[in-house]
Amino acid sequence: MSYASSPRHPSRDDRPGGTGGTARRVRPAVAALTALLLAAAVAGCDDGDGPADAKASAPAGGSPSATAERTPPSVPPAPRPPAAKSAPSSPPASSAPAKPSAPPADAGTGNGPLRGKVVVIDPGHNIHNQQHTAEIDRSVDIGTGRKECDTTGTSTNSGYAEATFSLDVAHRIRSILREQGATVTLTHDGDRPFGPCVDERAAIGNKAHADAALSVHADGAAPGQRGVHVILPAKVKGGRADTAPIVEPSKELGERVLGKFVGSTGSIPSNYVGHNTGLDVRSDLGGLNLSTVPKVFIECGNMRDPQDAAQLTDDGWRQKAAQGIADGIRDFVLSRS
Repeated sequence: MSYASSPRHPSRDDRPGGTGGTARRVRPAVAALTALLLAAAVAGCDDGDGPADAKASAPAGGSPSATAERTPPSVPPAPRPPAAKSAPSSPPASSAPAKPSAPPADAGTGNGPLRGKVVVIDPGHNIHNQQHTAEIDRSVDIGTGRKECDTTGTSTNSGYAEATFSLDVAHRIRSILREQGATVTLTHDGDRPFGPCVDERAAIGNKAHADAALSVHADGAAPGQRGVHVILPAKVKGGRADTAPIVEPSKELGERVLGKFVGSTGSIPSNYVGHNTGLDVRSDLGGLNLSTVPKVFIECGNMRDPQDAAQLTDDGWRQKAAQGIADGIRDFVLSRS
């Protein structure tokens, strides 16, 4: 929308053909004859008004002529002073140099040991998945078969959702690792309507060429089944899946994360998965099958067990969990530098 003033509508007397005052014109011959006759009639008398043609030379009513109103005297504009050499004019906005772009939001903020390293953290599920069940139920290729895009995840008996837990812990891990200089990318930040699907979660880590990737979860097993376990990729090959290059480094990553997690939180290794080792190997998870970088899943506890649930819902415990995971990732990355 233009905020420039509209052109002024000319008044009646500003327009060509207007009714501005018009000077009376008297023929010079008539004026001369009249002057002679008057001179003869009055014999040298003078009324002080001057000759009649002198009066007639002024516009009626003392107004300037219409021509004078429409054509004011031409006045040449004052010359513009030259621009000072010390202050050249600014270039147009379009040609101004672009401002330096801000560093990525996930870039490391410190000069610690992980400077230049890349970590991808995958918060399991998405709190909005429950409003998009049709979208997350569609199947996607996981290399060795097909599986649903994503699931809603579990929750504690009081309603604390796994998706909320996993995103909270992911944020804490990101903060710790960034302070040590790492670039940390989340596969999502609760800012999507659903997902990402499991194949996209793997692709994000692959595209980032992550030094390590980890997916944060909490389990939904029966009460009495307690503890933490880490899921490692099985050696699979089929379709787009070929985990051979990442099986061994992923196992090392998982072992380091598990050890640091147990030490930080005081949790026990799972008493229902992994034969009390806290390690489980699976071939049915697209997020692992399709990964080309070292990657593991961690199930931080059982949300349906009252004792584990009390820990998972505790803010201080979640900070300890994040610290343990971050320490395990750090040790793994540095061991391969």
